[in-house]
Amino acid sequence: MLYYIKKYPVSLVIILAVIYLSFFKPPTTDLGTIPNLDKVVHICMYFGMSGMLWLEFLRAHRRDRTPMWHAWVGAFACPVLFSGAVELLQAFCTTYRGGDWLDFAANTTGAVLASLVACFVLKPRVMRKSTDQR
Repeated sequence: MLYYIKKYPVSLVIILAVIYLSFFKPPTTDLGTIPNLDKVVHICMYFGMSGMLWLEFLRAHRRDRTPMWHAWVGAFACPVLFSGAVELLQAFCTTYRGGDWLDFAANTTGAVLASLVACFVLKPRVMRKSTDQR
């Protein structure tokens, strides 16, 4: 456990924030009248979670030979599965939240976008920096 706290500190804080935001009872505001604003929030939350997992993975493993499928599992598949579990828990374990397939789709979209940015922007930059430092 200490290994993950050292390697992924910001990711763990973001995961805790997403858990909190997923289960607290939000106040009623005028923002609720903006159509699909909650979907944008879901995309941003999971883009941030998945993106930070990617960033911290690439940073932590830039000098070793850890296979990239580890990042795909930890930074893409786990957030998507986590999202599904959160939606099910909201549907069946809370009275003030409901599980929503569109929320799950928005969460997955955020993870997909973060993974694309990681593969095509972050990974080349991190790998270039690690070869420049040798």
